Amino acid sequence: MIITSWYLALSAVLFSIGVIGVLTRKNAIVILMSVEIMLNAVNLTLVSFSAQMGDVQGQILVFFSLCVAAAEVAVGLAIIIAIYRNNLTVDITKINLLRW
Repeated sequence: MIITSWYLALSAVLFSIGVIGVLTRKNAIVILMSVEIMLNAVNLTLVSFSAQMGDVQGQILVFFSLCVAAAEVAVGLAIIIAIYRNNLTVDITKINLLRW
């Protein structure tokens, strides 16, 4: 049996990779994927604590979190596609939606 600290370490590494991806990348799709990595890191933490405590409520919360994340990805990808059609780029430094 793997102890909970290994899961927490993996979750911290995944979350750190996601934060670095959000802060350093300029591609909107890569940023969206980095946010999803961070959400999965949090979900891993919830599942590991839920298994340690012997309670199912954390796993139920993860299920709802995954449903919300799937909806977020669908809406975010639709917005990115709409921006790409207008500007022909997904580089966030070149997109200025508040311009007159």
